[in-house]
Parts: sequence; structure tokens; C-alpha cells
Amino acid sequence: MTDWQTIVSRHSEAVWRTAYRLLGNEAEAADCFQETFVSALGVSRREPVRNWSALLQRVATTRAMDRLRSRLRDASRQGHLADWSTVPSPNPGPVQEAEAAELSGRLRRALADLPDGQAEIFCLRCLNQLSYRQIARQVGTSTAAVGISLYRTRRRLRELLTPPGGGSPEVSP
Repeated sequence: MTDWQTIVSRHSEAVWRTAYRLLGNEAEAADCFQETFVSALGVSRREPVRNWSALLQRVATTRAMDRLRSRLRDASRQGHLADWSTVPSPNPGPVQEAEAAELSGRLRRALADLPDGQAEIFCLRCLNQLSYRQIARQVGTSTAAVGISLYRTRRRLRELLTPPGGGSPEVSP
């Protein structure tokens, strides 16, 4: 029998952090958080889970990316972009807050435009700070394939984040 209270208490912080970093919205992160644990329960009923941390981070990343893509599709259908929350900072001024919000929104849109595998690997590495080996085990590929995917993803993100008219991107992912 699976001890869900222990699993949730042990992994809830990492799942929340993953969802909130990608979505930047508390309500959506809370929904994603719940969906992650419900999905993990379904997986545990079908097969034994050897690494709860890896499973939960992967499911949280996938669910958050699905929600992000859905949010962007809905916003584009309505003819405007969603209101993106800013990432908290110790003492940002209005200009820094506006720049952070704009960059955050651009990065979320760029991530949503990436293929699922690339976005997932990028998030696991850059947001969850997993090693290439850990990512390779989670997604079922080699460490070399993870490195190649990250290289291609970073190159694509630079293209997507380069301001119109050329120049270098404001942030190098």
C-alpha cells in the first residue's frame, strides 16, 4: 500500500516549485499540483514506482506545459495575450518589473512553441536543475541525446527571444 501522506509531504515543495515556475500563476499552479498527484496515483496503480521524485517532477512539468500551451492558445483565440504575473524579486523597480514580466511572457510563449520533448528536457535541466544523467533516466534516452536536445533548444530559444530587428536576445537561456 502506498503511503500518500508521506509522498505528498516529501515531494510537494518540488512539485509546487516546478508548476509555479512554469505557469507563474498561483491558481493554475495549484490545479497543476493536484493534477500531478492524481496522475501519479494512476501510474502507481498500473505499475510500481521506483523513483517518486522523478515521476512527480516529470508529470508536473508535463502538466504545466500542457496548461501553458492551452493558456496561450486561448489567449491567441481571444486576440490578446494573457496577463502574465511577474516573478517576485527583492526590490524591483517598475521598469525592472515590466521588463521581467515581458521577458517571462516571451519565454513562456517560446517554451510553448517547442516540441514536447525539448521543452520537457529544458525545464528539467534549467528549472529543476537536474543533471543530464537524471534527465536521461526520466525521459528514457541517453545523456548524449539530452545534451544535443539542450543545445538545439537553447539555439531555438535564442532565435525566438531575439528582439525584432536583430541584435542579441536580452537573456541567454
